[in-house]
Amino acid sequence: MMNRSAFIKFRGTNSFLLHSLSSFQSGTHKASLHSNVSSLILKITNLNDALELFDEMSHRQPLPSVVKFNQLLTAVTKIKHFSSSLDLFKQMCSLGVQLDKYSISIAIKCCCQLNRTKDGFAVLGCCFRRAIAPDVYIFNALLDGLVLEDRILEAEMLFKKLIKQKLCEPDVVTYSTMIKGLCKFGNNFTALALLRLMEQKNCKPSIVTYSTIIDSLCKDKMIDDALKLLKEMVSDKGILPDVITYNSLICGLCKFGRWDEASKMLKQMEDEKISPDVHTFTALVDAFCKEGKVEEAEAVINIMVERGEFPNLVTYNSLIDGYCLRGEMIKAREIFDSMTLRGLAPNVVTYSSLLNGCCKNLNIEKAVQMFHEMIVKGLKPNVVTYNTMIQGFFQVGRCVDARKLFDEMHAQSQIPNQYTYRIVLEGLCNNRQVEEALSLFQLMGNSKLNSDIAVYNILIDGAGKNGKVDVARILFQGLIDKGLQPDVRTYNVMISGFCREGQLGESKLLFLKMEESGCPPDDVTYRVLLQGHLKNRHYDDVEMLLQEMDDRGYSLDASTLSLFIDHIAAGLLDRSMLKFLSKLVPKELLDDPRLCDWE
Repeated sequence: MMNRSAFIKFRGTNSFLLHSLSSFQSGTHKASLHSNVSSLILKITNLNDALELFDEMSHRQPLPSVVKFNQLLTAVTKIKHFSSSLDLFKQMCSLGVQLDKYSISIAIKCCCQLNRTKDGFAVLGCCFRRAIAPDVYIFNALLDGLVLEDRILEAEMLFKKLIKQKLCEPDVVTYSTMIKGLCKFGNNFTALALLRLMEQKNCKPSIVTYSTIIDSLCKDKMIDDALKLLKEMVSDKGILPDVITYNSLICGLCKFGRWDEASKMLKQMEDEKISPDVHTFTALVDAFCKEGKVEEAEAVINIMVERGEFPNLVTYNSLIDGYCLRGEMIKAREIFDSMTLRGLAPNVVTYSSLLNGCCKNLNIEKAVQMFHEMIVKGLKPNVVTYNTMIQGFFQVGRCVDARKLFDEMHAQSQIPNQYTYRIVLEGLCNNRQVEEALSLFQLMGNSKLNSDIAVYNILIDGAGKNGKVDVARILFQGLIDKGLQPDVRTYNVMISGFCREGQLGESKLLFLKMEESGCPPDDVTYRVLLQGHLKNRHYDDVEMLLQEMDDRGYSLDASTLSLFIDHIAAGLLDRSMLKFLSKLVPKELLDDPRLCDWE
């Protein structure tokens, strides 16, 4: 039987420890506890069990060994109670437990998982004060913490210091962690260089190492490089891909519309007995939806369910977004309701997609209703949500509401990004509020946004369309004075502005300047010029422009072609012009009934 003091101490505890202790005889209680600590640790399933066991261990004399305490810390860390694990570590220090490098390593890992890497380095100081030589596991934990906190430069410095000062011999985890950090910032070239360094140092890369780089290459649209690295991994290193590797590649291939290769990759998975998981299916659903193939996406979900994999929130969000992009809001709402019935709570991404769909359908009232609904549900709109709503208001001419929402962003600690400013500037210009747009532009000062070529394109186009070609000219010259390089759209909107005001001489000079500036005209440039010449009934350069279009392999669009037909029908252009037009008409326009009498 337990003695009285032990019973009093534990009578408020749960059955876990009481059951474990009830078998102890009073004479052997002390020895039994020490010998059974490891088995008790294995039985831990929740934090209360762990805290009770730590309390019992801390009252034993002598104290259990540091190995037992480390095992308990590891158990608490595995169930992701990092703060509690740190509290227990502090209590170990107070109890005078002789810490070792494993205790330190666990504490540092917990600090880093809590985004408290600074505290992790403070714990490292504890190593030196206790004359404990830090090993590779400790440095790996610190390196991972820096990567988690996006402190990549500090991570690089630590990594180089480890090698230069020979503080420890980096292992595969060290290299893989550093590679993860580099890939996180799209630094694929350096990540690949580090992979080669591993080989030179006779440190064999793991599947995690390769998969990390492959995933980063796929995300950066370097799919062919990713496939090349896969081949090296399998053929040269004998490392077989896992489901994570396949997911990255399938997602990358689908985004590029390389469906045949994606199907082949799926077949390879099946052949290697690797079952697609929810991430595999979600990648396929997302890719189909972005291509507008929502029926195919739903078919994937059906296959998913048949295989025992159930769609998660990300899967449903992709499908909802797919229907919203097609303007099928009733179907999107059905998916939304189906998702909630399955117990999945919609998040900001879900609502942002629905808001985008409503705004695209110009149903701003429904969008406003849903915007308030998400706030009532405790969801905080993010920058994407605000951008969607602001654009929606501008599209229906509600500029005051758009500006109010723009101001509200700051009040809600949502910092407008470059897309927000582009949306606001374009919305103002499209609603003939060019002066307000220019005032906002001036408020940007010398910020990065003030040097955004897309912003200049919006303002030049807005000024030109609203009869302010002189303002457009000043803006165009201003971006050059700043050292910015006009892109083809910049030239196109400026040429369009000149043509709209009948300044064909200016438009021609700018057109000729494009080639000189290393920015060759595209098909839109020629269409804009041709429309400008036709609308101003200036036909001298028309034939030459058509010939140049033919030489460059460009084609006419429907509006330009229609304008030509009208001028030919009115006798303003000779029918001989048809021989040029016939070569520049895309196949999809040949069915125009007005073209049947060309011959």
